[in-house]
Amino acid sequence: MRIDKTRSTVFLDPVDPAFFNNPYPAYHAIRAEAPVFRWEHYGIWCFSRFEDVNALLRDRRFGRQILHVASREELGWPATPSHMKPFYDFESHSLLELEPPVHTRLRGLINRSFLSRQVERLRPAIASLANGLIDRIEDKGEAELLNDYATPIPVIVICDLLGVPAEMAQQLLAWSHDMVAMYQARRDRGVEDRAVKATVEFSSFMRDYIARRRKEPGQDLLSELIRAEEQGAKLSEDELVTTAILLLNAGHEATVHALGNGIKCLLEQDIREMIGETHIEECLRYDAPLHLFTRYALEDVEYAGLHLKKGESVGLMLGAANRDPARFPEPDRFMPHRTPNPHVSFGAGIHFCIGAPLARLEMQIALPLLFQRFPKLALAESPRYRNAYHFHGLESLRVTF
Repeated sequence: MRIDKTRSTVFLDPVDPAFFNNPYPAYHAIRAEAPVFRWEHYGIWCFSRFEDVNALLRDRRFGRQILHVASREELGWPATPSHMKPFYDFESHSLLELEPPVHTRLRGLINRSFLSRQVERLRPAIASLANGLIDRIEDKGEAELLNDYATPIPVIVICDLLGVPAEMAQQLLAWSHDMVAMYQARRDRGVEDRAVKATVEFSSFMRDYIARRRKEPGQDLLSELIRAEEQGAKLSEDELVTTAILLLNAGHEATVHALGNGIKCLLEQDIREMIGETHIEECLRYDAPLHLFTRYALEDVEYAGLHLKKGESVGLMLGAANRDPARFPEPDRFMPHRTPNPHVSFGAGIHFCIGAPLARLEMQIALPLLFQRFPKLALAESPRYRNAYHFHGLESLRVTF
């Protein structure tokens, strides 16, 4: 890493193993020398302080979408590559990529299903699922907990919530991984082709399944979406397909990493008993599953001395913000009862993670239960992180018990 303090630029390769395995020393150095900096690898201005990240997540002058207020020609963008068109056509209906009023309408349709009081009813089913997964491995004395525990819980829960057959979980995971790879730093033509293939196949499956659900509706979220109307308008077929896939992808991808990172953290801190909600929040702050989120300037904006033109992207460093000593005393110390703990691991503002209550519930059940069932749980080897920045999750999590 090289920091040019005079020009506020940082030269840092996000696929450098030294960085993605432990990005926090780099974050501290950047925050001290150039807290608002141009990350040369991405070619965008980034923000590393909690104050800036928190403010910009809520600033309505910035958004996830730009083509609703500017044309590609106005922005100087080339045409979408033909081989990528299916992926970007799909993404154009994604709640994650939309701004009001479309975002408001779609979020309103699904928000009630993810309210804390609604997901709380899933507690017995999540506990039963977690116990069942532990039952499968308890006689082995060792396990790889990402595959055996952290991955099945969120994907099966979101399948059940949506009403998608749980036996499809492995295929859904494969499609999801290929699609989500589009957002990581390590991207090439092979990644793009796999993402397009997964998008086409996943969309085809979902369209067929929605057609079946129209004939045989249930009490699941997908059936509710099919029936839903808001402001006198139903979801379009494309919006319905994209929303269902987004919930499946987002509903497990980050939670898998949060569970894995949380288990690793608690083991390294030798915390095994009385794991409560404050422990979970500190796990989310201490080693967040998502470290960078981007926004477009929706108009010409001046912020922190920067003059940003309409259409420019900015990077919000969630992982760095969560370790900012100006907001979190002793930020590199795991403090299980830290209060307050206003981490930004779920974002903020209108794009605050809609699945946060469900992710929190899954962690509040799965982590204490694992340590209760396996009081001698220990790391079998030092875990390493995946080369998938800006996601931050483990390659594997091998343990003995």
